Amino acid sequence: MTTVYDLPADVLIHKVADELKAMETVEAPEWAAFAKTGVHKQAPPFDEDWWYTRAAAVLRRIYVDGPIGVERLRSFYGGKQNRGSNPDKFRKGSGSVIRKVVQQLESEGFIENAENGRKITAKGRSFLDGVAYSLKADVVEQIPALAKY
Repeated sequence: MTTVYDLPADVLIHKVADELKAMETVEAPEWAAFAKTGVHKQAPPFDEDWWYTRAAAVLRRIYVDGPIGVERLRSFYGGKQNRGSNPDKFRKGSGSVIRKVVQQLESEGFIENAENGRKITAKGRSFLDGVAYSLKADVVEQIPALAKY
């Protein structure tokens, strides 16, 4: 059976983002059009569908690393802040964006609140593995080394 671990993350995240957008259950709030994704960024994302991409990335991250909390997820989506002549310093990503995405994924039933963070549910695991299975044939044509899986 094909799982999330068998495919490159960028390919899987792009397809899951398309699926989430088609389901219309994960919706970007009104403020998402002009919100930065962290203090280390200078402008909002250029991609209009960045909310779905972030939701797909968070869902995959919870699948791979769960149970995991919002604070730890902020570290994954952080980056270096340009401080002018001072050395760059790492800053965490936006907690509000991740919190809202996690709440939307919880309301859809893909993740649930566990004792020490959020973890993937059977519905979420089935959803991600189903997308991975549907993608495998396309990816194997492009990357022949994956054919052994």
